[in-house]
Amino acid sequence: MFPQFVDKPFRLQLSFYKIIEGLEETAATDNGWKGIRAQQLLQRVAQHPELREGITSEEQLTENADLIHDLLEELFPEPLTLNEIKAVSIPYQALIFNHTKRFKNILADAGTAFEVNIRDFDDMQLYVLSCCVILSRVYGTVLDFKKPMFYDIPTVDGVIKHYRILYNADFIELFPTERAPKLTPVEINELMDNYSNIDLWKEKFPPGSYIIKGFGLMTLIDVTIENALSVLKSSLLSNYSAPDVKKDLISIFRSMFGIPDLQMGFTLFDNNEHKFIHSRFGPDLPSFLLPYQEAHTGEELFCGQSYQCVIRESAYFAVSDVNKYIRQNPGNDLGQHFKSQGVQSFILAPVIKEGVLFGILELVSSRSRELNSVTANKLEIVMPFLVDTIDRKMHEMQNRVQAVIQEHYTTLHPSVYWKFRREAQNFIESANGGLAYALKEIKFKDVYPLYGQVDISESSVTRNLSVSTDLGNQLKQLILILEELDKVDMQTAIEKILFDLKTFAAELTKSIRADTEQFIQHYIETRIHPLLAAVTTKQSLKAKIDDYFEQSDALTGEFHANRRNYDKTLSLINQKLATILDNRQAEIQEFYPHYFERFKTDGVEHNMYIGATIAPDKEFKPEHLHRLRLWQLRVIAEMEAEQFDLKSILPYQLGVTSLILVFSTPIAIRFRMDEKHFDVDGAYNIRYEVIKKRIDKAHINGTNERITKQGKITIIYAKAEEEAEYLNYIAILQNAGVLANDVEHFEVEELQGVAGLKALRVGLIHNQNLLAQRSSNYNHLYKQLDQNLKPADI
Repeated sequence: MFPQFVDKPFRLQLSFYKIIEGLEETAATDNGWKGIRAQQLLQRVAQHPELREGITSEEQLTENADLIHDLLEELFPEPLTLNEIKAVSIPYQALIFNHTKRFKNILADAGTAFEVNIRDFDDMQLYVLSCCVILSRVYGTVLDFKKPMFYDIPTVDGVIKHYRILYNADFIELFPTERAPKLTPVEINELMDNYSNIDLWKEKFPPGSYIIKGFGLMTLIDVTIENALSVLKSSLLSNYSAPDVKKDLISIFRSMFGIPDLQMGFTLFDNNEHKFIHSRFGPDLPSFLLPYQEAHTGEELFCGQSYQCVIRESAYFAVSDVNKYIRQNPGNDLGQHFKSQGVQSFILAPVIKEGVLFGILELVSSRSRELNSVTANKLEIVMPFLVDTIDRKMHEMQNRVQAVIQEHYTTLHPSVYWKFRREAQNFIESANGGLAYALKEIKFKDVYPLYGQVDISESSVTRNLSVSTDLGNQLKQLILILEELDKVDMQTAIEKILFDLKTFAAELTKSIRADTEQFIQHYIETRIHPLLAAVTTKQSLKAKIDDYFEQSDALTGEFHANRRNYDKTLSLINQKLATILDNRQAEIQEFYPHYFERFKTDGVEHNMYIGATIAPDKEFKPEHLHRLRLWQLRVIAEMEAEQFDLKSILPYQLGVTSLILVFSTPIAIRFRMDEKHFDVDGAYNIRYEVIKKRIDKAHINGTNERITKQGKITIIYAKAEEEAEYLNYIAILQNAGVLANDVEHFEVEELQGVAGLKALRVGLIHNQNLLAQRSSNYNHLYKQLDQNLKPADI
């Protein structure tokens, strides 16, 4: 008995009776050479009746191997034996014989230790599918149980080739034995609903209960590339880790190109920094293109021909012989770089989607000619999937980077985002590799600070006035209600409460402290409101109480009207100022990237930092600082003018004062992880922060006059050259009709820890011509600045 058919639903009688019957017919009807050949074969078959009745053991099969080969000659034509991959087999079984020469060569290359097994096909599946064959052949049950089946067979070099299996069962018949149960439709339906219940299948189809007589044909088709593409899609769509994906990809590419030791690399292109960098998808995906761990631009990495091909034309670049390439391109670093890594042929394939370069796929071989411009075209079928996957991975990476930044930093200005992104990428790459990583401090050295503020004048006084007016009105109404309540309710101790309320009202007419509002409001809500809510006696008094509570509503009541007007005034002013600043900031960022942040308080203040370390890919020149300083002076003038125009429609017609602090010494700034914002770094640089915090309330030296004044811009400086520089800016804006000609010069009073400061104060011109410029840019001012600056200044 064939060991392959132990514990199977049928016993095998390997028979060639259909072939023999065909020979008998040919011998009886054909008088030519076919008839003679048929007679000769029949004479040989007569000596081996098992060929008709059925071979039942491997020994019989071996003894009749030559005769079987001759019987099947028409099915296995000799001219095709090196082309077809074909053999005799029973569907789904491991019994295979009478191979074509090509099939034999494939198995010989695989080695004697290799066993042919159907991919992802276990004993349970084999049994069930064998039963399904019986259901189809014997019972006529319509079952679409076929699915693609594959052999994975290694070559002599170890490259895995993939073959699709096709069965031909035309020469097979099935017969039930006395052990085969007769199945009812109900039982068949039960089987169809229980594919995985092997015990049920064995109950209905006991082992050996059917006889399979005849033989089958098996043909293999090389589908290595198609299979590789299918596996590639599965791998790329999965959530495997980067090492798993890389392992699958290398195996796939080795199968596709037939190179057992082919290596793969990937070089990522950072579109933000316009440089090629090492992949962020994991530490196991190397870059053969990049030397060491450095980032390079395309011009630095590629020579003229490869740059034109890969970057300009987005085409594959293949070198089949590195040594020849070096000889033909003397002084070419690209060829030497690959040769130093033991590479003798390579393909560089740009990964591009919708015009955006993601990176370069690298395939390399240690032997020349194995990779070339012809084989590079095999990539055409896989690149669309690679492109979509890398696009997806890039978006996932961006989301993770953004999450790290949001968690560890905060919302960041675009000018410095690149440095935080790089640190977040290092953090994620280390995490992908299972390594611990401590986020580094983000610092920018040698940057020039610019500070400015537009402060709402008399805001504190106005706030106190609105509070005292609202509370006074509320207390007045409460006193009237309680006095009337005292007349109708003698049992409640109202006199003490009335005394307290009248005391509060008197104090409000004199002064108001920081906690006055909260103290009085708490007293009213805890001592008086419960008392009023309990009143049920006099109807007219109840109506007054209800009206009181209605007017106490913070959103609609009259007792909060002045405070709402104050809040509305501040909101409108701040919104107008911030909108102007933000819109103008977007314009100036185009000239040179710089860090910018603004804050809304009682007005709007802003910080800016500019320098080479913030935009390392751009050349920083002093003229960039000059232009930003002129921009700052002009935009503050615009903010003042717009607020002046807005004043007439405000509930409180408040004005603003403006101040600019000039600090010409470069400083260092550091992102403070605890407070999620930038701050100056180093003891010397602290002086800048001290000046910022103390300057706005300072006075002109020797007077009681504040250095800031409505309708004027105050510029604080310390050096004579700073004064000269800003007088130049003032002159430009005076010429443009923005600033008045009344420039004041004075010294600032000595502050705690700060001495020697001076100031310029210049008035603004408020007219419709200035407001008409609100939609225009400042380019004409920059041209005037460039003309005024001497070469020595630049």
